[in-house]
Amino acid sequence: MTFSDVVEVVKNLSTDEKREIQLLLQQYIREERRDEMYTNFKAAQVEQQKGELKFSSNIEDLQQLIEE
Repeated sequence: MTFSDVVEVVKNLSTDEKREIQLLLQQYIREERRDEMYTNFKAAQVEQQKGELKFSSNIEDLQQLIEE
């Protein structure tokens, strides 16, 4: 089934079914974002343990760190 097939099927659903799909999609997106944040957190922990994290409150230093 292609994306356009899915869109067409959703288009033909009742309003209540569309709302339910909307709620499900919001939940799935929220869960995916949570998983992504957890993965980033674990990676940051590893970097911190290796001493690879750098911190600064100086704007110029932060800009330089971003560019690296």
